[in-house]
Amino acid sequence: MPTRKKYTVVVCDHIHEAGLKMLQDDKNINFVMAADVDKKELVQKIIPTADVAITRSSTDVDAAFIAAATNMKAIVRAGVGVDNVDIEGCSKEGIIVMNVPTANTIAAVELTMTHMLSCMRMFPYSHDHLKNQRVWKREKWYGHEMKGKKLGVIGFGNIGSRVAKRAASFEMDIIAYDPYIHPSKVTDCDMTYTKNFEDILACDMITIHTPKNQETLNMIDEKEIAKMKDGVVLINCARGGLYNEKALYNGLKSKKIRFAGIDVFSKEPATDHPLLELDNICVSPHLGANTFESQYNIGTQAAANAIEAAKGISFAHAMNLPIDESKIPSFVKPFLEMGQKIGFLESQMNKSQIIAIKVSGQGEIANFVESLSTFVAVGAMSQNSGDTINYVNAEFVAKEKGIKIESEALGDSSVYKNLITIKLTTAEGTTTISSTIFDDGVQRIVAIDGFDIEVALKGDMILFKNSDVPGVIGSIGSTLAKHNVNIADFSLARNDNAEALAVILVDNTVNDETIEELASLDACLSVNYARL
Repeated sequence: MPTRKKYTVVVCDHIHEAGLKMLQDDKNINFVMAADVDKKELVQKIIPTADVAITRSSTDVDAAFIAAATNMKAIVRAGVGVDNVDIEGCSKEGIIVMNVPTANTIAAVELTMTHMLSCMRMFPYSHDHLKNQRVWKREKWYGHEMKGKKLGVIGFGNIGSRVAKRAASFEMDIIAYDPYIHPSKVTDCDMTYTKNFEDILACDMITIHTPKNQETLNMIDEKEIAKMKDGVVLINCARGGLYNEKALYNGLKSKKIRFAGIDVFSKEPATDHPLLELDNICVSPHLGANTFESQYNIGTQAAANAIEAAKGISFAHAMNLPIDESKIPSFVKPFLEMGQKIGFLESQMNKSQIIAIKVSGQGEIANFVESLSTFVAVGAMSQNSGDTINYVNAEFVAKEKGIKIESEALGDSSVYKNLITIKLTTAEGTTTISSTIFDDGVQRIVAIDGFDIEVALKGDMILFKNSDVPGVIGSIGSTLAKHNVNIADFSLARNDNAEALAVILVDNTVNDETIEELASLDACLSVNYARL
């Protein structure tokens, strides 16, 4: 009887011993514990032998790591974040990147509650006063009750919804903001759903639970803090940078923000951060996953995923889809990448709960339209789903969210060799974009919502729809110049309804004030800003 092949799984960073035992006990796994091995030695001597590697934040999966991983099928990131993993580099070498996105959910939820209670009662400071300074002074530590206070929850996903339910048990009034979910997810919990971000800014306490992306980075800044009520309490146990840290510092310093509970920072470790100088902030060193239970969950789930990946059984929570270019025509991969970008672009143009995604293909690309629809769905849903959306679970996540995904193969285009058209329907409306790739390899949009327009699919993009009257282009140009926004490219199209669409590529980031001023122009029908 032939001996069954043993697969080598290398554990690059420490995980829970229960996960290690799972690896040790599997007779088909050659388990290598390398958490304490020098990283240079790890890459040079151990990684070349690995079928699968389990990593955490201490090991960078960079170019050197990937180059050494000549035998590797998959990498399991034991945790949620994959910031230290070069996913694109892994994809090029056919290495599947997986994470463990739900193992620390309860730990993150309970840490958020800890910060909320600590801020309301100043618990860390009263504790220090008595235990370390040995001062008994009850009158110094008057806090606030959570009962009856309004809690604004930004992001009502896996963690935010659970925080809201626990806060409701404290008899808080919950207001949730999440444009990518159906309102019933909130209202069915006897909570208030809002599409108006100003309602969140009016709350007594605000907690944020969103992915970190172009839309959510610096989501709370000086402008938003200025609109908050005096004495607001802010909590961030999600991602560093969702609150602008300079604005947060100024708000705490002025006492506009009475207290803040912060577990995450833009740059970590944050041992010299200015926020640590303040006496109205509770901080922790990124402890969202630091419970024995979550570490057990992370370790065992990572080990189970690694074992299944090594044996080729499944690739749970895959973050990428390595493409064996020998099995598909070379022209297909750029179209898949372009489809994902279009999905991401449309989700920024039409920020609301997604209802349906329809992908059409014309030309030879029509033979791959089902695969294309998966890439489009990942791009469209990534704005809200962040690290939890991937090519493997996209269809399941869409079904769970009530999103209908359709694909259709059409006849050849009379104009383009290959053409893809993506229609995104949300609760607020429909956006349709057609795109192609010419012989020069440049991905180009060729139509947007009935406007025939040609524009490269890249960079920062303003989409300005207006009544087709004189003077509009000049007004747009002067407005952008006023805000020091440089125009890289300006494409214009008109339709038969006396309307025009301008797609403006710009060299620098556009702030909300600039977009609001563009929207106030008399001829403006709509304006959107997207970053690719």
